[in-house]
Amino acid sequence: MTEDQSRKDSDADNQKSWLSKLANIFTDEPQNREDLIQILQEAHNNDLVDVDALNMMKGALKVSELQVRQVMVPRAQMVVVPQTSSIEDILPIIVESGHSRFPVVGEDKDELEGILLAKDVLKSFVKKEADFNLKDIIRSAVVIPESKQVNILLNEFRTTRNHMAIIIDEYGGVAGLVTIEDILEEIVGDIDDEYDNHEDPYVMKVADNVFRINALTTITEFNEQFRTGFNDSEFDTIGGLVASEAGRLPETGEIIKVSGVNFKIIKANKRRVEFVEVDLG
Repeated sequence: MTEDQSRKDSDADNQKSWLSKLANIFTDEPQNREDLIQILQEAHNNDLVDVDALNMMKGALKVSELQVRQVMVPRAQMVVVPQTSSIEDILPIIVESGHSRFPVVGEDKDELEGILLAKDVLKSFVKKEADFNLKDIIRSAVVIPESKQVNILLNEFRTTRNHMAIIIDEYGGVAGLVTIEDILEEIVGDIDDEYDNHEDPYVMKVADNVFRINALTTITEFNEQFRTGFNDSEFDTIGGLVASEAGRLPETGEIIKVSGVNFKIIKANKRRVEFVEVDLG
């Protein structure tokens, strides 16, 4: 047997092996999520699944474990329309934000009146309605608790054809909002940027006593690993703790001090902090 023939036979055997493993997804239930991800990763490594498909499948699996508080646009970042706004007030908000849906509020963001669709405002503008009244065109808001599972909300969005939900905290105050686009971004969003490795660790050492932390790392895990004593009674994750201390969504490069510890924001998007760097001295 020639060397080329031997190599071809070996490649064929390997491909059959990986195809068999991939087929097991449908015939033998993986023991856990890690088993399933490993099979998908191996399939990608052997060119059976491309990187986009792999990341979307990983994203779909991740979404099934998330609560809406982890994907929402925080209250401080919400673009809202006051209920007393005229059409001349509203148009610049629509143009500058580029959004298609807006919460309508009273004196503050806890006084939720409903949801305004940009297309409804534009219809009134085109018709040049002299008696424009915002209350006549706002729609009922979908209100959900911040503990709701993201995959359940996505299914509700699909069946009800709603695209936005307002999130309330345990005290009934507005905590933020989430759109169907926000959820889909968790599935098909950023692929292979500088911090998104295939085996993305929650805690990664970058220098002596300096660590890059995935902001979804729980406060309990952080305390156990670094022997700190951060309070987890109000927030579950390091990202939530840092954002709470800042009183808003921090920006990339910003340093937030929490109980004497500096957290540098390494990566943040419009909804949440994603990665921080902590120097434990």
